[in-house]
Amino acid sequence: MSEQEQITLLERVVQALQGHGLTVRMRNEASGRGAEKRPGTWLGLGKDSAAVDYAAQVKGRLTPGTLGAVVAQLRHPVDAGGPVPLLLADYVSPPLASQLREYGQQFADSAGNAYLEGRGLFVFVSGRKLHPKQRELRASTSFSTTRLKVLFALICDPELAGAPYRKIAAAADVALGAMPAVVADLRQHGSLIVTDKQRCLDASKRVLDEWAQAYALGLRGKTLSERYRAEHFDSWRDWQLNPAHTRWGGEAAANLLLGGLLLNGLAPSVLTLYGDKLPARLTEKQGLEVASPAAYEHLVELRKPFWGPSLMAAAEESATVPAELVYADLLATGNARCIEAAELLYRSRLIDRFPPY
Repeated sequence: MSEQEQITLLERVVQALQGHGLTVRMRNEASGRGAEKRPGTWLGLGKDSAAVDYAAQVKGRLTPGTLGAVVAQLRHPVDAGGPVPLLLADYVSPPLASQLREYGQQFADSAGNAYLEGRGLFVFVSGRKLHPKQRELRASTSFSTTRLKVLFALICDPELAGAPYRKIAAAADVALGAMPAVVADLRQHGSLIVTDKQRCLDASKRVLDEWAQAYALGLRGKTLSERYRAEHFDSWRDWQLNPAHTRWGGEAAANLLLGGLLLNGLAPSVLTLYGDKLPARLTEKQGLEVASPAAYEHLVELRKPFWGPSLMAAAEESATVPAELVYADLLATGNARCIEAAELLYRSRLIDRFPPY
């Protein structure tokens, strides 16, 4: 979201909260330390003698696919011990409202739905609909696929940030002519930092989580090319894959990357494979058949790679896609078990390269 879009959404949510009879105090205040300080908005909400301070976190559009990434972001507030993070969204559907309450994540949206709890204050409103004009605005919001692909390449290989445009475009599998606009966009957003004419990635958990959220909303759905039902689903570890053509993603990849760290295991509910097509030998040996739309058990999803060959050149023997993509895939399920696994994957594999912000 642009800064102006965030301001507009914040104003609409504040109006909705006031519509519940709440008093709303708002102040802008930098949070963080030293050079890492970022502008932020704090909200003081109250009614009668109850009052709670919140750190407003404007996240825009919320879907089942982006829920995991959003929750992961808000579990790492900028200042530990500071105000409780309050998720501000354009609209939170009843199922998402229930999940957020289950996770203990407080929220408010522009339609008047909200979950607030603390210091004598309790509000839970669910089921309110967006105004028709708000729905039109929501439908017009889109994400640049090119930007998502470029940022993914930089997240996987931060050293690419300082490389020539041609090399970045090849790794991201995007048109060279799109690079100047994408780089300018990433700079404006703060994902790319330029110092002494040298570009570098803001390699923080903020950037990783924001990419995961945008990927779930703007790109992940486009990667699904086919769904299969597997006769030998439970023996997936014995499947022989050629990493040059097919790699594990999602829950299966998490199992391989985390191993014994998954104390209770994470038996995959869906097997995710990234590749242009499945080898005929694998299809025949594992009894893979195209799944009907109603099928929901023993499913294998084939997803099309959205990156260039050079991006994976350094990990030719890896049986999985990059951990950054596995992390995003887990969050995109919206499943509590997978979200916990994503957090474990972050702490064990990604925290050194993408420290908390």
